[in-house]
Amino acid sequence: MRASLASSIAVTCAAVLALPVSSAAPAAAEVLVQPPAASALPPAPDLPGSTQSLPLGPLGPSSRAGGPGEQGLPRRDVKPFSLVGVVWDDPRAPLHGTVQVRTRATGTDTWSQWQDVETHNDEHGADPDSAEGTSRALRGSTAPLWVGDSDGVEIRVRAEAGGTGGAPPLPAGLRLELVDPGEGPEAQTDTEPVLETEPGTGTEPSTGTEPGTGTATEPGTGTEVEPVAEAAPPQTRTATAPAGATAAAAPADATSAAVAPEAPLPPAPAPTPAPAATVPAAALAAPPAAPPLSGLLAGLGAINSQLTPYAAPWLPALSKEATEAIASYLPPFLPRTPASGAEAQEPAKTPVQAAAAPYIGPRPAIVTRKGWGADESIREKTFVYTNTIKAAFVHHSATGNNYTCAQAPSVLRSIYRYHVLSSGWRDFGYNFAIDKCGNIYEGRAGGVDKPVLGAHTLGFNTSTMGIAVLGTFSTTAPPAASVTAVARLTAWKLGLHGINPKGSVTLTSGGGNLYAKGTKVKFNAIAGHRDGFATDCPGSLLYGKLGTARTSAASYQGR
Repeated sequence: MRASLASSIAVTCAAVLALPVSSAAPAAAEVLVQPPAASALPPAPDLPGSTQSLPLGPLGPSSRAGGPGEQGLPRRDVKPFSLVGVVWDDPRAPLHGTVQVRTRATGTDTWSQWQDVETHNDEHGADPDSAEGTSRALRGSTAPLWVGDSDGVEIRVRAEAGGTGGAPPLPAGLRLELVDPGEGPEAQTDTEPVLETEPGTGTEPSTGTEPGTGTATEPGTGTEVEPVAEAAPPQTRTATAPAGATAAAAPADATSAAVAPEAPLPPAPAPTPAPAATVPAAALAAPPAAPPLSGLLAGLGAINSQLTPYAAPWLPALSKEATEAIASYLPPFLPRTPASGAEAQEPAKTPVQAAAAPYIGPRPAIVTRKGWGADESIREKTFVYTNTIKAAFVHHSATGNNYTCAQAPSVLRSIYRYHVLSSGWRDFGYNFAIDKCGNIYEGRAGGVDKPVLGAHTLGFNTSTMGIAVLGTFSTTAPPAASVTAVARLTAWKLGLHGINPKGSVTLTSGGGNLYAKGTKVKFNAIAGHRDGFATDCPGSLLYGKLGTARTSAASYQGR
């Protein structure tokens, strides 16, 4: 057993060491929170993608007269896009009403039926007293909706019917956001994405052409339409670095720059359990002599943490034995961001301490931010960590189910742009995402094995992780592969912090519509978003599967 484990880890070390890394990189314990200087990293690739921001105008007489009425846009030709959402000026102003859109498939005359956009989205966000939650960049926003490759749009926003006091007005500054995810890395190299088969087909999904590829910056067909009268002109939110950022400025995190084009990695393995770590074949040409087991474990943990953010498009699955052994040698987590308020509720707990517990599930295969094509130039450049991970909140993205697994990276790039450039968040809101085929994706930057502070469950982001299953599951059942992926991911991540997935934990509310700030609340270790906030999320049918996920996760941990 020891010899086999040593051999497995030696091969994995050789594979990871085969990836280029700058000699100027800091020590392993430092790279967890501080990356190499910008001059030590290759230039980031030019990642396409764009956002059109169109002001909404009155559609009915009552709106023109100052009443609540209806706002929107009539049918029009626009540049290509694949995801829609609506934003407004004041993030504290709720949208009491309905939002519906219809779109035209690119290059056709075919218009969709009216589709509902989820308007209750404020519960997906940063805690009220956090720096992100009080940022001046925040805007009110609906949930995003994936509509596929489109070049025409029509939208209507209607205020809800009023009672005795009349209908509340629509929030000021309503704008329609049309997001083109651009071409992803899967279309720029020969590397196959980590994709399983489509649910119920038994065949590999076609990778096809990513929505919006090759036309991200080209005008759509048809005539240009002038902006709505008496409204602000259209805006384009481009993937450029924040003001003041230059190539010479040192980024404050390890994912702010990606490696320059290099020899593509061989095809990634499917995210299924493996008896040992899976590695690229090219890395096996001349493996180094195996050092002592302890040195291999420590080296693998340090290198894995160091290279994941900006070099590897995917992390291979590990066996349970390898996962538990490596966890013991991970460098201690030492958050540099001073915690205050709700973010300093309990003493820090390092992975070394957590790994003393014998129950850690095998690490599943994870597609990294580089793997799904995150443009690291648009997010904030620092990481913010919470002290530990005590629970996982499961969400549905409410983006609809009209996507293929091959399109999942495009869906993620679109949500990411919408969260950051349209809604004003610092980064992708969730810590992880899972598609309908059960593929797991890294979400908010900072390290998949670190307690990164997310913006997913208003009032309970501290000491938790957020998992978004891509889709809408209020009336549609989640695929079994997605529920299994939730179990595998939580078995590993909660296990790093000594948490039993079938157990319960106590969290302190940072403020919300169910629990006042400071209230101590008992949750299942794997909870649904609706447990901490009055919301439909994660949809009734996904919520009903969380008991299965808890049982399976505990089993993966060996309980």
